[in-house]
Amino acid sequence: MIEQLRALPLKERIGQLFFIGIPGPEADDATRELLQKINPGGVCLFARNIREADQTRKLLDDIRDVSKVTPFLSIDQEGGLVDRLRRVMTPMSAANKMRNAADAERLAEIIAETLRILGFNMDFAPVVDVIDAERAKHTNGLFSREFGRSKEDVVAMAGAFLKTLQDNGVIGCVKHFPGLGAAKVDSHEELPQVDVSENELNEIDLYPYRELLATGEAKALMAAHTAFPRIELQETDQSGKLLPSSLSNNFINTLLRGTLGFDGLAITDDLEMGAIVKNYGIGDACKMAVGAGIDMLAICADPHAIREGHRAILDAVNSGELSEGRIDESLVRIAGLKSILAEPLEFNADRFGELSDEVAAFNEELSRDKGITRTYA
Repeated sequence: MIEQLRALPLKERIGQLFFIGIPGPEADDATRELLQKINPGGVCLFARNIREADQTRKLLDDIRDVSKVTPFLSIDQEGGLVDRLRRVMTPMSAANKMRNAADAERLAEIIAETLRILGFNMDFAPVVDVIDAERAKHTNGLFSREFGRSKEDVVAMAGAFLKTLQDNGVIGCVKHFPGLGAAKVDSHEELPQVDVSENELNEIDLYPYRELLATGEAKALMAAHTAFPRIELQETDQSGKLLPSSLSNNFINTLLRGTLGFDGLAITDDLEMGAIVKNYGIGDACKMAVGAGIDMLAICADPHAIREGHRAILDAVNSGELSEGRIDESLVRIAGLKSILAEPLEFNADRFGELSDEVAAFNEELSRDKGITRTYA
């Protein structure tokens, strides 16, 4: 796989660093032209792309057909508030409804089979942010998306979810590094400044990463757009503003790659979120992220932003601002993960309907037993 990527022209190798969204439910001429021009390493679908089960499978098959290299085909399928499939099947229960690791495994089994029938090979889940009772008071976009109420809960249940998802042929992606649990604002709107101490970050927010990275199950990770004013690693940009962790050499290269020893795939959260676009142009943000050690750049909506980001990285490599060696480092990680992607399952409308019924039954069980004491072992 790495030789296949290295054989591509430079602009197409750079395209592999992009994880993009597409406009609508069909691979129309404009979408095909975008895919052919950028040659993205990954495509993520959203609710706007999903109308029917068979339509979604056709869209993903068409993306595969037009792609020179099999892309990561992902979705944010967590359940609860982040359920992109609710139009086509019974809505799934949120992570915070899981009572134990067995529940998390069951949810992952259903999600994995569903996604592979639809043609996906990756899921931007699970969330491993730690949200205790005090942190839950804040409005930060994470309501109901957390597993349990402690770092141990997160490791037990998110870890079970991740392993089961991947055992069933769908690559997971833990998020949001280094931790959004204590954020008081939503990074979709603005850059959160998380007021935690060095000890709190290390002992609580980084705990799930240390534990899950040690198992080898965490193969992909999503970097958050957030700042930590009390943390020594926190950098400032050229204008003196706090630098988002997703664009920070200290957080990605020093902490994630160095201290934590992660050599898997690092993906940014969507670079079109307010935390980034209110402070940086998309091209500059892309260059900063790659320079910091990020492998893939998520730009999830605007085709113009995707083209601008791609052009910025291409220009930076041609000018020597970014080295081809740096691009190669990410291509090795991308190729390594692509080499283990599972093929989609045969599309089976009857089985898809059965899975929807299984979701309904699981939801009913969780609702009926909501008073049961949680156990996370």
